[in-house]
Amino acid sequence: MARISPLMALPPAIFAGLALMFVLGMQREDPDALPSTLEGRDAPAVVVTPLADLPVFSDADLRDGKVKLVNFWASWCAPCRAEHPNLTKLAGEGVTIYGVNYKDRPQAALKFLADLGNPFAATGADESGRMGIDWGLYGVPETFVIDGEGKVILRFAGPITERVLASDIRPAMEKAAAK
Repeated sequence: MARISPLMALPPAIFAGLALMFVLGMQREDPDALPSTLEGRDAPAVVVTPLADLPVFSDADLRDGKVKLVNFWASWCAPCRAEHPNLTKLAGEGVTIYGVNYKDRPQAALKFLADLGNPFAATGADESGRMGIDWGLYGVPETFVIDGEGKVILRFAGPITERVLASDIRPAMEKAAAK
């Protein structure tokens, strides 16, 4: 009788391991979600420079006892333009939104706000991208829901659509307000 080499069992074992990893990976709740280590923790420092004569926000503004959003945006970002009406809608409802203009030219950012309106209670520029790195930014737009104590409740990467407002942003704002 021929003896089977232990190495012959290696390919089926590797295949079974990969298949198991695939099945477990498919069980995630939202495969498109980008996890954030900031959720449940204090928001990182606000380090922005003024954008012309617009009001600037600071760390203290994130800890004012009220729920707010921090939105990273840029004039060169098409999804930022697409989400802008929803930010304007939220601001019209009384939601405080702080804007961080990310790696942009000041003149282009100001034109963007002049053309589309300014939904931000205060804004600042992150020309070097350092604040974005500290906040774990993947790109723009990204929005953070912050509770009254300055803790990150939700990080949402991508444009805020009507669906996202209903499924992610508003529930996170309600959670932040209930704390």
